[in-house]
Amino acid sequence: MGRRSSNYPLELRERAVGMVAEVRPDHPSEWAAVESVAQKLGIGSAQTLMNWIRKAQVDSGERPGLTSGESAENRRLRAENRELKRANEILKAASISFAAELDRVTTKSEAPWGGCYPSPPNHIMVEDDGDGGAVTGCAVRQHRRSRP
Repeated sequence: MGRRSSNYPLELRERAVGMVAEVRPDHPSEWAAVESVAQKLGIGSAQTLMNWIRKAQVDSGERPGLTSGESAENRRLRAENRELKRANEILKAASISFAAELDRVTTKSEAPWGGCYPSPPNHIMVEDDGDGGAVTGCAVRQHRRSRP
């Protein structure tokens, strides 16, 4: 993106655009009128003034393109879209983390509901015999989902 023309006050920009329209008949070309007005008002570059003129023409409907209001709305919507994408990525990461937590093997002592049943879908419940050996008790329960 280019630099913003906020270095010049809005009043000066509007006045310069109006002056070019007034003095245009006195010059052989629009560019000559723009250079003359830019020099008189101390605008650093005649191209800067030409950009203001083009923008004013778009805003007034004389020239095709996005108006200042439409451009501002597009900037706002792009920023909102970036924020929503960022939030969506965070939610995806959180859902993956929660899904992994639900799918892991849980011992009876770790179970928040205190035992075998009811266990969440796709959740494997094991009971450890305490010495790291065999699995006993309500060893495995896995819910099956019906498929259409």
